[in-house]
Amino acid sequence: MAIEIFSRREQKYLITTQQYLSLVKKMSPYMRADKNGTDGKYTVTSLYFDSPDQQIYFETKNKLRFRQKLRLRVYDDATLNSNAFFEVKQKHNNVVNKRRVLIPLKEAYEYLNRRNPGDLSTYRTTNIQVFKEIDHFKRYYRLQPEMVVSYDRHAFHCTWDPDLRITFDLNLRCRNDDLKIENGPHGDLFVDRELVVMEVKVTHSVPLWLTKILQNLSCEQRSASKFCTSMELLKGDLIPGYGELEKIKFGGVE
Repeated sequence: MAIEIFSRREQKYLITTQQYLSLVKKMSPYMRADKNGTDGKYTVTSLYFDSPDQQIYFETKNKLRFRQKLRLRVYDDATLNSNAFFEVKQKHNNVVNKRRVLIPLKEAYEYLNRRNPGDLSTYRTTNIQVFKEIDHFKRYYRLQPEMVVSYDRHAFHCTWDPDLRITFDLNLRCRNDDLKIENGPHGDLFVDRELVVMEVKVTHSVPLWLTKILQNLSCEQRSASKFCTSMELLKGDLIPGYGELEKIKFGGVE
């Protein structure tokens, strides 16, 4: 069964495709491909939520010490009968906490479409307590479906340290004209095709061998918010108090 509650640190990098290919080669003595997908490669499609006044966007954009997001996620090809992840992602002082449940996608839509979801125990979720927390978060912020973000992921695990995980996200796309995630990973590119978002996910600290590889390949740590960048591309001046764009721009990096 997939882990439903976990905590870790995440370091983000924005790298070139050449750096990505070099990293995969140099990491091979230490890392193995994720067991999911084909050789660790799979597609992620997520429905993100926000409040009518874009409160989630502004909490993320302003990098509040505590901030959180809600998303509904599927992997690879999905149908209404597929399982999906309902997930709250929280960040506090650079530590990421995730609380998520598995739920049939069809039932997730039924929950979202009801003004009063009723008895939550009637839904086929894997953790009713986490589902109640998700419901409370959704109602407190008055969250509604906002946009779909998708990308192709290449994931790795350390061969001897299960807490160390590295992911590379390519072909990052977003849309708000079709919020059905079972319709697949289509949309507008919000990061140049030649750029890759890399995340190093670890419980404690990044190992020395990985730090040396990142330094040798000139990989610079850099914030890369998929949520904010997508929101700005899709809504732009419609965001209340909209100001400076995220520094990840289509076509290159400022």
